[in-house]
Amino acid sequence: MKKLLLGNEAVAAGLYEAGVKVVSSYPGTPSTEVTEFAAKYDEIYCEWAPNEKVAMEVAFGAAVAGARSFCAMKHVGLNVAADPLFTASYTGVNAGMVVLVADDPGMHSSQNEQDSRHYAMASKIMMLEPSDSDECLKFTKLAFELSERFDTPVILRETTRIAHSRSLAETGERTELANKEYVKNPQKYVMAPANAKVKHVVVEKRILDQTEFAEKEAVEIGLNKVEYNSKKIGVITAGVCYDYAKEALGNKASYLKLGCLYPLPVQLIKDFAAQCETVYVLEELDDYIETHCLKNGINVRGKADFTLIGEYSQSLIAKVILGEEKPTIKANVNIPVRPPVLCAGCPHRGLFYALKKAGVETVTGDIGCYTLGASKPIGMIDTCLCMGASISSLHGRNKANPEKANKSVAVIGDSTFIHSGITGLVNIAYNRSNSVSIILDNSITGMTGHQQNPTTGYTIKGDPTAAVSLEKLAVAVGIPENNIFVCDPYNLDDSEQAVRKALECEGPAVVISRRPCALLKYVKHNPPLKVDKDKCVGCKMCMKIGCPAISIKDGKAQIDATQCLGCDVCSQLCKLGAIG
Repeated sequence: MKKLLLGNEAVAAGLYEAGVKVVSSYPGTPSTEVTEFAAKYDEIYCEWAPNEKVAMEVAFGAAVAGARSFCAMKHVGLNVAADPLFTASYTGVNAGMVVLVADDPGMHSSQNEQDSRHYAMASKIMMLEPSDSDECLKFTKLAFELSERFDTPVILRETTRIAHSRSLAETGERTELANKEYVKNPQKYVMAPANAKVKHVVVEKRILDQTEFAEKEAVEIGLNKVEYNSKKIGVITAGVCYDYAKEALGNKASYLKLGCLYPLPVQLIKDFAAQCETVYVLEELDDYIETHCLKNGINVRGKADFTLIGEYSQSLIAKVILGEEKPTIKANVNIPVRPPVLCAGCPHRGLFYALKKAGVETVTGDIGCYTLGASKPIGMIDTCLCMGASISSLHGRNKANPEKANKSVAVIGDSTFIHSGITGLVNIAYNRSNSVSIILDNSITGMTGHQQNPTTGYTIKGDPTAAVSLEKLAVAVGIPENNIFVCDPYNLDDSEQAVRKALECEGPAVVISRRPCALLKYVKHNPPLKVDKDKCVGCKMCMKIGCPAISIKDGKAQIDATQCLGCDVCSQLCKLGAIG
């Protein structure tokens, strides 16, 4: 049956049809929906893991035990999971194991433009890349077959446009598979040096076998495809760039579409290039395919004509290759600029204001909604590096400048703290750091779309489960109980006092700013606030928290009733009582 599916939805359908039994992931845009859609199939066990490393290790354990398994993550999440990935390449698997990585060209929701194709080459693991939803489904199923055939994990790479676009996909029935027998084999699965040396030889032999597959069989089954039209222009490409090229160039070019990104074929590319006058490599981000071609003496044009930065488009390809300007459809309306901002009623807003009132000068930030606290008028985030880095980097900062420790704090979300902040807090306690860590507990994983996490007390399917107590965990890692403070960020005085007390503590301290995300369905809001125009003098104190519901008109504050959630933070700023 043909269905119009999101790319991520099609991958989930592929997991179902392939007989996958275990899925473990950590949410990260643009990969998140794969696991959410997979969780709708009762035949598949799905979970949110604390982080990507744990997710991959769970998938590895299930695969070795004999069940097909899967984990999904965004590109920076693969950095976290790289440790098990590289060694799983040596051990191999038993049942099929597939790792989805979703890259984000253009950085729509990411802090860098990492090209995960390099991970496939570095870890010596086969990588497939689909170019539409139908291929998302088919390549997912094929990846499990190849995983078992070559005794290796297989990486399935998406980019944002494929993950979040819809196209027709041919769906089918599930293939129920009995678990493969597990045979105890320390030489295969225990990577002590003596065993690893032997397995490295196996890995190199496997790459040769996979290259032979990429040259011939991959073409026969449509994984790598050659399409000859006009031979004046040849295009070597993969993924979404194939779609762009087809729309931009049509029959004016011939195409070699690579569905297997590692290992790349050699003779197949040479034969195609020999048939064309000028050959272009179209690939977003790094010159991965282009470098492979040049290394093997294949004359191609690529990044010298295009770019290493951001996304490609149909108009860009047509302009560079054909010298043609493709018409761009634009709406003839004046749309105001709308930068990302903390939502109206966001609990993080009150905490940031409390930090400012408490005289905090430096805030090491982390990955989450609260990263938006870097923007004016809040302007209270100084650094943002990676998941969990806020706590660790604060420790380093305070060891370098101990005299500034009472003016610096770290902020981190509850989910991010579980992901990779705990070890930073252990380090602070163990090394006697005079540092204040603030956990912004909004009872959910917010930025990626309200996924449960180990602090919420619910599983991915909404079933009740154990919940991590942040207070008890902080005590367990060595934070003195008297140095732990809990505040409600809707109460500015309460929050400011909690921060001041923490900064005055001897040794490490923790503040837990606890208030559920304002967008959670179960959260009940107060009626919207109003401005008394007679009392308002236009001092703009209420504007200092950057709430999108508040604006100035005719010199007076006004509150948009359709946005205001009645959090009451702005009224605490108004000394004239004009807001109520």
